[in-house]
Amino acid sequence: MSAGLPDAPDVSPVPALVVTDDPQHGVTVLARRVADAVAHRTGRELVVSPDDLTGPRPPASAHLHFTDRLWASSPEEAADRLVDLAGRVALTVTLHDLPQPSDGERNLVRRGDCYRRVVEAAAGTVVNSEHEALLLAEHTTDGVRPGVVPLPVDLAPPLTGRPAPDGTAAVIGFVYPGKGHAELVDAVARLRARGDDAAGSLRVTALGRASAGHEAETDQLVSDAASLGVVLDVTGYLDDAVLLDRCRRASVPVAVHRHVSASGSIATWIGAGRRPIVPDTRYSREMAALRPGTLTLIDDDPDALAEAVARAVADPGSTWLAPDARTAPDIDDVAAAYLAWWSGRERPGRDQAHRERTGATS
Repeated sequence: MSAGLPDAPDVSPVPALVVTDDPQHGVTVLARRVADAVAHRTGRELVVSPDDLTGPRPPASAHLHFTDRLWASSPEEAADRLVDLAGRVALTVTLHDLPQPSDGERNLVRRGDCYRRVVEAAAGTVVNSEHEALLLAEHTTDGVRPGVVPLPVDLAPPLTGRPAPDGTAAVIGFVYPGKGHAELVDAVARLRARGDDAAGSLRVTALGRASAGHEAETDQLVSDAASLGVVLDVTGYLDDAVLLDRCRRASVPVAVHRHVSASGSIATWIGAGRRPIVPDTRYSREMAALRPGTLTLIDDDPDALAEAVARAVADPGSTWLAPDARTAPDIDDVAAAYLAWWSGRERPGRDQAHRERTGATS
């Protein structure tokens, strides 16, 4: 087990575990992984769908992973849906993509209100970093102290030999404005302009697909890159095996989204054995302390990114984890932390009172 995450108790009041319907969404993938790890520890298959919570015999308690865009087409509708579910079952939630100023003034208010309503309706709340706990207090509500369970990193089977770099500087995940693709294109263009033939010839690759609603903006990113003499490839959705292979072949692993609340992309890079370039932010400093030797932090400056990319090309070994890098917690640690948290928040009679109020059955 990793330091800071408790062992799970032998017996715990485990809720039903909700897995949403989009198998390509990172939050759905995480919910499924946590559910599988909990099942491995408890010997109980607890997965339910969102529809099971509104059926004739909903579970007495349930836990779900929430980001507004996964649950509805607007923050208001997502909050309505979660408040309704919380009135049917004793509901705990893990929040993702916490509201923050990069949402823009209008959407920060809308999303902040949405998350506040979800937190107030839920019986308990988890976030994936202390940074997210602070975002919750700063932009949503300071009326709750959430549990903190970091995103897991699971190391892929070790390689017998590192593959040859494929000439790409790569970013993992959905493509949308602010994710860092434009900044990476600019960095490669800067290197090309100054005559760095090795780094300036890199292709920028988005290992993923356009986020829903951002297809036109993704096409514009590709066009803008071409106008700077840089090739930007968007691969589309990649299954786990292909994504792992592409992560290991990338010349430069990059995760320069500066407004992240908790990053599955960073966890994916580390799991592939890579040490990505990331901006020096409150979240990345927290993760660097949690997992020493797994990140290359850079200043918030276009020249800093260009210099980091050039160093990575010149020293490919610097983009791989050193033998003494610490990558825990893994998914089993995370399952243990959830089991301990569910156990710790239970109080005698609490769920019975909720069942009587809502008419839910076990």
